[in-house]
Amino acid sequence: MNDVPNSAPGETDRGLELENEATAYRRDRLLASLTLMMGAALVLALPFALRAGAEFFLPVTAALVIAIALVPILEWLERRRVPSPLAAFICLVLFLAVANAAVAAIIFPASEWVRQLPERIGRIRQTLGPLFDVYSDLQHFIDDVARQFGRSSGLAQQTVMIETPNSLLQIIATSAPFAVIQMFFAVLVIFFFLSGWTRMRKRTIIGRSSFDGAMTTARVIQQVVDATSTYLGTITIVNLGMGAIVSLILYMLGMPTPLMWGGLVAVLNYIPYLGPIASAVLLAIGGLMTFNHASYAFLPAICFVGIHLIEANLVTPTVVGRRLTINPLMILLALSFWAWVWGTTGALLAVPLLIILRTVLDAAGKPDIAGFLFEEGTLIHDPDEPRPAQPGG
Repeated sequence: MNDVPNSAPGETDRGLELENEATAYRRDRLLASLTLMMGAALVLALPFALRAGAEFFLPVTAALVIAIALVPILEWLERRRVPSPLAAFICLVLFLAVANAAVAAIIFPASEWVRQLPERIGRIRQTLGPLFDVYSDLQHFIDDVARQFGRSSGLAQQTVMIETPNSLLQIIATSAPFAVIQMFFAVLVIFFFLSGWTRMRKRTIIGRSSFDGAMTTARVIQQVVDATSTYLGTITIVNLGMGAIVSLILYMLGMPTPLMWGGLVAVLNYIPYLGPIASAVLLAIGGLMTFNHASYAFLPAICFVGIHLIEANLVTPTVVGRRLTINPLMILLALSFWAWVWGTTGALLAVPLLIILRTVLDAAGKPDIAGFLFEEGTLIHDPDEPRPAQPGG
């Protein structure tokens, strides 16, 4: 009787080990696939959820961004032995005072400009008369050329009705209850976030199971606070300075309510690219409503464009520095996304939210799930480690 040779114990153990590693690898691949699919579903559903639940998500997000920006002031007060609730209350009072001053300086004069717009249409048409004449001559030339080719312009006269916009009191009367509730909710979120910030951060760091995890969490929290507060603080100083310069120039030009225009320019400058364009357009309209000569009417907008070019290309890069420099394409994508989700307020929050997200990802790392699915990523394994043997390989 022939004896069947038995495998050596070492070879059997090695085979079982390779089989277990291959099974674990397939399990990790399956988990990564499920993670990728759930992540894709979340990415697709999240914008619609944020837009549908704007009544809740918008004030909460705005309040959290504002609270994070106020954390350095809170910590400065706490280092001087001010109790956390009192320090949070002081920060909240300072923010509300600045916000109310901005509203009083911008909203009420702006409502008067809106009320006067229908009455100033005639002056605007008279000021733009030479431009309309040029356009009319060009239109007649195009019509003559079209008639020579046997075509008719086919342009029917249209009557444009200009309706007087609702007054500020009517707008407030219709939206006040809901807006007051949202503002009160946001104020409470800011206060309780700041009053519990120190305890919450300490509890989050201590709750980590390892020292490395605790240090990583502390570093991420500190970097998010530093990046957000530094950006908002420096941009606020730059915008206030630019608004003051614009107000001074408009005062010298004889533009009514120059403080309102400076405040409006400062607020809109928080929105990259689109905000300065809106400011130039509004200043052009305001100049046409104020001055009779076209060349002088566009002077406020031209002065603002010159100031903005200096600010955007010289002042802001020098003050903000390279550490907070963001890819312009990412800014445009963030602006379009958050403006679509939450409108103008979303556009104002776009860059701070982008900074927070980028800081968290840079500190915590970006797992390459898709690359792992195609056997080239580093989600589970170190890229320097050898891959486990594949079944049948």
